[in-house]
Amino acid sequence: MGRRSERLSRQGTLAHEAAGEGDVIQVVSRAFDILRCFEGHEARLGNLEISSRCGLPRSTVSRLTHTLTRMGQLVYLPRDQKYRIGPSAVAMSTSMMRGLQLRHLIRMRLQEVAEQLPGTVGFVIPDRFHLVYLEVGRAANAIGLSSTSGTRIAIASTAAGHAYAAALAPEFAEALLADMEREIPESAKLLRPRLDADRYSLRERGYVTVCGLWSPHINGLAVPLWSPQYQTYVVVTIGLLSNVYDEMQLHKDVAPRILELSASIRTVLEDGESALFSPRVRSGPH
Repeated sequence: MGRRSERLSRQGTLAHEAAGEGDVIQVVSRAFDILRCFEGHEARLGNLEISSRCGLPRSTVSRLTHTLTRMGQLVYLPRDQKYRIGPSAVAMSTSMMRGLQLRHLIRMRLQEVAEQLPGTVGFVIPDRFHLVYLEVGRAANAIGLSSTSGTRIAIASTAAGHAYAAALAPEFAEALLADMEREIPESAKLLRPRLDADRYSLRERGYVTVCGLWSPHINGLAVPLWSPQYQTYVVVTIGLLSNVYDEMQLHKDVAPRILELSASIRTVLEDGESALFSPRVRSGPH
């Protein structure tokens, strides 16, 4: 791999930003921005709604939705005059997830910890200014914590996001913040002032805590893990009711379990990540 390719892959999509490169093909970037608007398979959005969410001119959105529809990534619903995710997007997603036999190992471990504490425990991966839950374990009595696989959470207001940003090399974290300040400045105002403290916590304790930032009723703790397959950080995170677990209890009672869980998941990633994220997996007992 050449130096430029290695630099691009080292911290995911932020690398070209930090290096000051301007070679991103905007039409491709904007097309993905449009697809990100459809958070659920049943979501229905018109061009005006997409334009508002993406911050793009309606004429640009109209051209892109027309192209994405012809490609099968979107479907146009004449009666509603709106779009929804199309068969090609669903097929692509399904093929990416097929055969992930090791994911159940992560799910089981998340669920076990979630029931012990109790809370919502997630395994998340970054997607621009958000993180997406790949797997979730949730206690039945975790009121107010309803994340499921596919749920998107903001980097700026969650423990998982702060842990992810704290794990990034300074130049890549700065690139992320610069993008936020340009596109979602209010989010940058949440993240930037806490970044040094988050780095210190990650360095000294191995995890990051965020209390009451996303919701006054929710406290969170998160541990970032390097993913060789994706060349970025994934995060193990837990959300708990603040009236049950205050910040002191996060450090005393929650952190040891999440650090142990993270070590277990790190082993899964290192030993079986090619199988975990590959559509073709060796057959055998699991």
